[in-house]
Amino acid sequence: MIDLATWNLSVPVGTPPATIDTPKLVSGFKNQYFHSDTGTLFFWAPVTGTRTENAIYPRTELRETYSNGTLRNWLYPDADNSLRATLAVNQVPSSGKLVIGQIHAYDSQKPLVKLEYQYKSTTATGNIVAKVRMRPDDAEGRVIIIASGVKLDRDFSYLIHLSPGGALGISAAGAQWDSKISSTWRNKPLYFKAGVYVQDNSGNSQEGGKVTFSKLDIDHDK
Repeated sequence: MIDLATWNLSVPVGTPPATIDTPKLVSGFKNQYFHSDTGTLFFWAPVTGTRTENAIYPRTELRETYSNGTLRNWLYPDADNSLRATLAVNQVPSSGKLVIGQIHAYDSQKPLVKLEYQYKSTTATGNIVAKVRMRPDDAEGRVIIIASGVKLDRDFSYLIHLSPGGALGISAAGAQWDSKISSTWRNKPLYFKAGVYVQDNSGNSQEGGKVTFSKLDIDHDK
């Protein structure tokens, strides 16, 4: 069973989109966009869903919190920080792209890491692609193809790891990439996100992203 006690959930309904707080999530919240009935986490985000402020795409996505529901933000030098997941992508929008994990920066529109699944209809498989800002003020993230050949409905795992020394490691589907981020990130509050953030906003209400997580875990090891 996946522990939901360190997350809240944004769902793409309402204006602004609703946020389900941690206690409600832990007590068994479910709707058409999210459920944890089977011990796995099911996420659905239609391209027609409502969008959070400043976002151009809809999401059904978890955001890191403390167990009382307070938002958790952390500085990377304070701990060894990891986000681990095992999941299957079940449906993609017509763009083929959805974000499945992030290190986001608090009060910023520029995440440190976005991990995307990018489906190619020509091969009927997807690439796992990381978009990484080495510095907080980078306009665009550096694009790294971590792994390829990942089929829909097929389980794979990823790990996003950021050490106290600023070593960033991203592994997915058996492949690994490592780099060092700029120390200018050290004073920026960060937090993990996971779920489905579709990179598309056109089409009908049947179009969107579906993802099923069978494992999801955060660690901040001192």
